[in-house]
Amino acid sequence: MSLSLESSASALPEPRGVASREKIDRPRAPVPLVWISLATIAALLFLWSLAASYGLVSPLFLPSPLAVFHALQGLLITGFVDATLTQHALASLLRIFGGLTVAIALGVPAGLAIGTSRLGKGILDPIVEFLRPLPPLAYLPLVIIWLGIGEASKIAVIALAMLPPIILSTATGVRSASADHINAARAFGASRQQVLRHVILPSALPSILTGTRIALGAGWSTLVAAELVAATRGLGFMIQSAAQFLVTDVVIAGIIVIAAVAFVFEMTARLLERWLVPWSTRR
Repeated sequence: MSLSLESSASALPEPRGVASREKIDRPRAPVPLVWISLATIAALLFLWSLAASYGLVSPLFLPSPLAVFHALQGLLITGFVDATLTQHALASLLRIFGGLTVAIALGVPAGLAIGTSRLGKGILDPIVEFLRPLPPLAYLPLVIIWLGIGEASKIAVIALAMLPPIILSTATGVRSASADHINAARAFGASRQQVLRHVILPSALPSILTGTRIALGAGWSTLVAAELVAATRGLGFMIQSAAQFLVTDVVIAGIIVIAAVAFVFEMTARLLERWLVPWSTRR
């Protein structure tokens, strides 16, 4: 009798209130971050257009988004200060890539030396700590005295700004290498160079890539200062020239272009990191 009562009770449908309560308590799917970012950009553009339309800020100081868009079109077609936007961007990209190449060529070996050798740390660590807090404008005059006002001084200033993040990130990655993996490689007869190449470098690669991303940001921020000296092309030179003549729409257009190119670099570096170090949990 009790079994039949239990089976009949289990066969009864649940009350509507319980089912509705379960639907209410069910967590909703989170809004994708892309939509949040796009909504933020749209809100900023709306506020910008609103301020320009109602004259809350003078067009001399804050032109409308449409005026900036027309300025971008003019930069692509007719250019500014004897060069198109493409030519300015190409000149800046060559300086950034030149500085990055020099910084990686010097920074990765220096970071390996700091992370693997007491002698290397004793020699290089004071130099890195001396360069790290210095702004590029502090040593720009000295670089000009040494290298002149050509492309070499611009690339050198950008490389010096990129160097400390790459060195420090490489040294940190070397120190994070697993001691068990190193000992296992040595137990199998691996030489010092083989341990460095097959164990330490793969372990340090995520930190090196992260340091490269940080260095790119420092390089872009240094670009404007580097192009102040005897430059005839470049995004920083274009912005500075437009600022001297109060061409604010070109200034804002140049800033947007730098931000867009830097964003593309950041996304490319993240994809490269996921491809080269898929075992890393860093994003």
